[in-house]
Amino acid sequence: MPALDYQTAFHLAPIGLVLSRERIIEDCNDQLAAIFGRSRESLLGQSFAVLYPSPDEFERIGARIPPIMTAQGSYADDRIMKRANGELFWCHVTGRSLDLSIPHAAGVWTFEDLSATRRVAVELTPREREIAAQLVTGKTSKQIGRILDISSRTVDVYRARLMRKYGTGNATELLQRLLGN
Repeated sequence: MPALDYQTAFHLAPIGLVLSRERIIEDCNDQLAAIFGRSRESLLGQSFAVLYPSPDEFERIGARIPPIMTAQGSYADDRIMKRANGELFWCHVTGRSLDLSIPHAAGVWTFEDLSATRRVAVELTPREREIAAQLVTGKTSKQIGRILDISSRTVDVYRARLMRKYGTGNATELLQRLLGN
């Protein structure tokens, strides 16, 4: 029987784990590689950008993390990510920085694949993905606007687009579809 130590626990954890430095993957476990359809070796030394649907989303989400992490001690969200084969999927991401005054300097991140219960059913633009990710947390248009640094009216326009794409008649139905119900 193998020794039970921190390194063994890291590599055998049933959730994707990453040790990062300046948004570069320093180390990760096999579960993370499996979630993203890549080999562990191919991820080491890579920017987190390879896991995002677009460079724009990588930049915008990266800019949102520091103030939240500094204020709360950690960061968590549900977002749409991209596998190596191009498939988009919902993922729960949680992170903690080793130094809250420099959130991206070094951290520990978890990635949980939500695709078994929540599917990406329609083609969405990067901004629609961001709005959808905020809607599933129950935030209002005003709150989403503040988080994404856009007007609440712009959020409403994107919400209407999402409702059309998902074929829903109201915000409650949209939320149910986004949550996979």
